[in-house]
Amino acid sequence: MSLKKIHTLIAIVSLAALAACQDKAEPVAAAPMPIIQNNQLRYPAGHPQLPLLVSTPAAAAKTISIELPARLVWNEEKTQRIYPAFAGRVTHITADVGQPVGAGQVLAQLASPEFGAAQADTSRAVADATLARQALARQRELFDAGVVARKDLEQAEADAARTQAEVARAQARTSLYGSAAGVNQQLGLRSDIRGVVVERNLNPGQEVRPDGTGPAMFVVSDPSTLWVQIDAHEADVADLRPGARVNLLLPTLPELKLEATISAVTDQIDPTTRTIKVRATVANPKRLLKSEMLATALYQRNVGNSIEVPASAVFLRGTQHYVFIQSQPGVFEPRDVKVAYEGANKVLLSEGLKEGEQVVSQNGLLLSRELRIAQDNALTSSAPANQGKK
Repeated sequence: MSLKKIHTLIAIVSLAALAACQDKAEPVAAAPMPIIQNNQLRYPAGHPQLPLLVSTPAAAAKTISIELPARLVWNEEKTQRIYPAFAGRVTHITADVGQPVGAGQVLAQLASPEFGAAQADTSRAVADATLARQALARQRELFDAGVVARKDLEQAEADAARTQAEVARAQARTSLYGSAAGVNQQLGLRSDIRGVVVERNLNPGQEVRPDGTGPAMFVVSDPSTLWVQIDAHEADVADLRPGARVNLLLPTLPELKLEATISAVTDQIDPTTRTIKVRATVANPKRLLKSEMLATALYQRNVGNSIEVPASAVFLRGTQHYVFIQSQPGVFEPRDVKVAYEGANKVLLSEGLKEGEQVVSQNGLLLSRELRIAQDNALTSSAPANQGKK
């Protein structure tokens, strides 16, 4: 490399270094730290952290809104789950989901040899009863003529009564499923209530068994009313008694204003979820509500005289709850409080705070950190002074 090129390279490097020195940013003065005085954290005016410390006035509260998870299900008092009483094969289906049905209407037809055997038992019982009545008539004639003894007549009467009882039993069994006489092996799946087919779980040609382990062949329900299954807590039992009313909020239908009436409360607590099962009933005249919809049950709990603050304003130190109060602009102090109710968004305080006091509701953890740093600095600065006095 020539001497001229070396001089040019040195000049370029020098100019770059000079430019770097000229572009170097001037050091920015750090914001002054807040000071602690009489357990109060004091910020100087214009401190950049002050806009982050948002305060909310504490408000008096006599009631609080309680929200509980809920789920809509069919009204079991107006619901029938239809299972086959005998094994068979589906030959014909006459009802489908969403179809209204009446009481006694056949929803499907099965070809069932087992039901045919029950029909045959009924016909055999009728024949035996006819024969027993005829035998009894002959025995009466012979007894009146003095040919047979009284015990023979009494035996014939007992046989006739026994066969008649068997006829009643067999006919009651077959008539329960739509056939009191004759043998055709046709078993009808019937609805005993008036309602709507809300579930169907069979297809043509399907073999079904009466074991009851699978889903019901049909579910018929009256959807004009639904049950609401509510998961309540121990503190809710005093308010959620039979006859009490709660509001329902559905995330999929927020415009609906619904009110449900408590109808039953269990007497045990679920050991896994620690909740109490509460059942309510809600009207559904337009059938907008569907089974298995998720909802929120809302009611007002009387809490007496309490102070309400945002949940973000309350902190826990060991077992003691505390909040930060803004006594004047830029001046904050911690205050021990007693919590009466702790919710997801609101907290009720029974002691430690008055109505109208300014509570820090945002970035309170920043205050906790600054308070701890200020206290440590105060201890550090006082330590040499104490040593000098000694």
